[in-house]
Amino acid sequence: MTLPAGVSDVRRVSGGDINEAYRVTLADGRPAFVKTRADAAPGEYAAEAAGLRWLAEPGALRTPRVLEVDERYLALEWIACAPAGLHDAGGASPYGDDASPEGEELGRGLALTHQAGAPCFGLDGADARFGSLRLSNEPLRDWPSFYAERRLAPLGRIARERGALSAAGQQALEAVCVRMDELAGPAEAPARLHGDLWSGNVLVDEHRHPCLIDPSAYGGHREIDLAMLALFGAPSPRLLDAYREVAPLADGWRERVALYQLAPLLVHAALFGGSYGAAAERVARRYAG
Repeated sequence: MTLPAGVSDVRRVSGGDINEAYRVTLADGRPAFVKTRADAAPGEYAAEAAGLRWLAEPGALRTPRVLEVDERYLALEWIACAPAGLHDAGGASPYGDDASPEGEELGRGLALTHQAGAPCFGLDGADARFGSLRLSNEPLRDWPSFYAERRLAPLGRIARERGALSAAGQQALEAVCVRMDELAGPAEAPARLHGDLWSGNVLVDEHRHPCLIDPSAYGGHREIDLAMLALFGAPSPRLLDAYREVAPLADGWRERVALYQLAPLLVHAALFGGSYGAAAERVARRYAG
């Protein structure tokens, strides 16, 4: 492991699938969360740090402050979570419920973050990373093209090569890509996306405010983040209502939820196999026409 110089009180903590993670005290006395990996790609931690700062710019949702960035590690502000546990979701739901403030705050803050916008569909100068997968973020002219060419098509090829997607599933996926112009919904300006917004990447801090971590940030369609939130959990109606009060969604958004869950299903199929490939194939068949 590689840690910042002068750290003390080093304790191993949970930190995702590919990194080692530690709670440390920095040389200046601040507690920090540090992720490190011997084979981290050049610029990987710098890209994550930039994504955290970019998401924090609108001031709508908290992200951990970046304390130090190195090619071999990333040191972030330590977030104490409610009601117990450190740097994990603990017993507090990041979605909240209809009576809790954090669900509403997450919905409202996510809407404002999306509205802050992005310069393009994609991201200049940094690839997307999902675990060990690396995908191009090279900008494209519109969202349907980006989603088809930068997400679904390459993910389908990877999943097929790894035996996680059948030939029929890949054919259905190719048909979805061909139809993307008609499937993707009304044209919108690029939104400022977290990019990997499942429940494990939303903390609830000690003051019961939501906090975004581990982004794969880029400019894209805002329904992507909402679909990802719904894939491995059930956001409360109040969260969605709070989002829509700030930023109403286009007609047909409910019918597009599964379409925008297709990319993360393919990510999981490529990384973990199992039933994810079959789930992705079912979704692809639904939209293939």
